[in-house]
Amino acid sequence: MRVLGLLSGTSHDGIDVTVVDFREHDGALHGSVLHEDSVPYDPALRARLIAALPPAQTTFAEMCELDTLIGQAFAEVARNAAEAVGGVDAVCTHGQTVFHWVDGGHALGTLQIGQPAWIAERVGAPVVSDVRIRDITAGGHGAPLVSYLDELLLRGRADVSAAVNLGGIANMTVVGPGGLVAYDIGPANALVDAVVVSEGLNEHGYDADAAIARTGAVDDALLDALLADPYYALPAPKSTGKEHFHLDYVRGHVDDARRQGREVSAPDLVRTLTELTVRTVAQDVAAAGIRFLALSGGGCHNPLILQGLREALPDVEIVLADELGAPVDSKEAILFALIGWCTMHGVPAVTAGGTGAREPRILGTITPGDGPLRMPAPVAGVRSLTLS
Repeated sequence: MRVLGLLSGTSHDGIDVTVVDFREHDGALHGSVLHEDSVPYDPALRARLIAALPPAQTTFAEMCELDTLIGQAFAEVARNAAEAVGGVDAVCTHGQTVFHWVDGGHALGTLQIGQPAWIAERVGAPVVSDVRIRDITAGGHGAPLVSYLDELLLRGRADVSAAVNLGGIANMTVVGPGGLVAYDIGPANALVDAVVVSEGLNEHGYDADAAIARTGAVDDALLDALLADPYYALPAPKSTGKEHFHLDYVRGHVDDARRQGREVSAPDLVRTLTELTVRTVAQDVAAAGIRFLALSGGGCHNPLILQGLREALPDVEIVLADELGAPVDSKEAILFALIGWCTMHGVPAVTAGGTGAREPRILGTITPGDGPLRMPAPVAGVRSLTLS
């Protein structure tokens, strides 16, 4: 079955897409990646999305329009990808997260927009969408869903192993003799990106090659204040997002520094926020006794983050997720293709310990394609996964 995976992550800079041809035999699943791409949002659409995200105020009218416009953008990307490989059997879209409701340390709701009916209309294949909420109804956080893919890729290693995705938010999956634990560590690129965009520091909207951070210095007092955020002390499983770590959050800390008589320059702020990612990831990796670490996500292109993690964790073998068959820039799109395959085959795409759910659940809602919805024969489960 050819499944097309789509998402826009917490960096909300564009749409990642992949097409994976899955073949299964006796619980062994093999996926051949046929197509992968990343398509930037139209600048005007991205600006509207950013303006509507927390802590900004918005309206139902704006959410309705963004739901349609993002759905149409996803549909165009999906159609082009499907045509590039001669058609697909199903699509799985994550959409664009606009809010993740966490109260009392636990997720109670989540909202992703990007109306899937536009994708089904444009591609003609059934579309799996809204994949997080069923896990939340079973007591999970709805995140990090990538823990299901991580566990399959890391399974069988003798030492304690982990995978960390450095997207807008950094999430980690730890696999060891005691089972699996997965959770959101905290911000990876989200805060740096927010500062770069708000200050107009470059045309990219992110700190390309850490060029800005290289010109700054870590403000130790600011870093200590950031590290004191109570979220980091919460036990796993836990989840977070831009409803907590956003531009006004950074501005509040900068204002505190100013009241203390310290001015923080834009380069120093970017450098300090970059170091925040290194410190929070490194301390959790060290605390878990991890010996093998596979990295993915946009943060892998930041040399200061990679250098900082390697210096902070000299006894850990650190590799890019490409070595596991999942390219760093398309791993999450592969995940959603996998979730789509699992849902179509009646397989719960959640691992015990991955999200905190009481029991695994089959994820998502299915929008039919051009014709009647015909489901393949159910599969008992997936015991292994290889990617090529």
